[in-house]
Amino acid sequence: MKLYVYAICRDEAKFAARWMASMSEADGVYVLDTGSADGSPERLEQLGAHVFRRAIQPWRFDDARNLSLELTPEDGDLYICTDLDEIFDPGWCQALERAAAEQNRPQYRYRYVWSHLPEGGDGMVFWHDKIHTRQGFRWRYPVHETLVWQGAELCQPGLAQGVCLHHWPDPEKPRRQYLPLLELAVQENPQDPRCAHYLGREYLYAGQWEKAQSQLLRGLSLPANRWKPERAASMRYLSQCLLAQGQEQPALSWLYRAVAEAPDLREGYVECAQYFYQRQNWPGVLLMCESALAIRERNPDYINEAFAWGALPWDLAALAAWNLGAFGRALEYGEKAMALAPQNDRLKQNLAFYRRSSAANPPE
Repeated sequence: MKLYVYAICRDEAKFAARWMASMSEADGVYVLDTGSADGSPERLEQLGAHVFRRAIQPWRFDDARNLSLELTPEDGDLYICTDLDEIFDPGWCQALERAAAEQNRPQYRYRYVWSHLPEGGDGMVFWHDKIHTRQGFRWRYPVHETLVWQGAELCQPGLAQGVCLHHWPDPEKPRRQYLPLLELAVQENPQDPRCAHYLGREYLYAGQWEKAQSQLLRGLSLPANRWKPERAASMRYLSQCLLAQGQEQPALSWLYRAVAEAPDLREGYVECAQYFYQRQNWPGVLLMCESALAIRERNPDYINEAFAWGALPWDLAALAAWNLGAFGRALEYGEKAMALAPQNDRLKQNLAFYRRSSAANPPE
């Protein structure tokens, strides 16, 4: 089986050695450089990559990715699209070959760790699908581009167990190109709820609350918007917009709607818990945290955000339990929070306090 990696690049020389060390398990690595000024093409060539230099004007990610795929050899069995700030866990190539031998699908999903917690461990996690055959696929959307299957029959992706890709981004890399490209995506695809969702989120990130609200509400009203996890995320973003403008009750209402829309996702519960924590509504905090923590497995079909899967829900649950006089539960939850963030001094101090409280108030 031949496996080819392909990527786009611009001014990423500092990632070249780490990336090539990870991608070298493949049979070939192909890079489209779109205008580097830091020696990226030369460095990648020294490390064994096949590098092509092309300008993409006007810039859009789907055009760049489609061209980078076209520049690969045609004799590959599977093609793996990555970015230079990503690396696979070792052994990914053999794991992918096993999955392909067992499932024989045109596309494969795999675990993607988009961010990492400061104390270590996985942060935001979801399952990506950028492993595919060369024929039948095209990249679509100017930004937040995705692979689109163009074959006549339904494409059912396989699952590449044992393949895990980690994202280690440059924290100084700006987002300024995203907003105009997302606005373009909405202009090109006005009835696409995905485009409305991402544009609304980007306005939120930019602090443009009214624009964010308008776009998120428009997206939720579209007839094609039926994917509950993303609908719930839009509702949470609406809540954040409203909170930023001091509209507390409408914000809480949207959080409740987010929980109802996707009750199997932790994020809505944890944001409700944060809302109640800020208002010292301890029964509300405990209820929402325990509801979130009852969900023990990350959802394979949507984004699992870092805040919902780290120490935070355990920490909030411990604080709420202590304030409600449930000292044993406070200790239990505090220990769980500490296990997930062992270097956190505040959690250490809290845990010591819970131990003293539990010892002084033994259960009857």
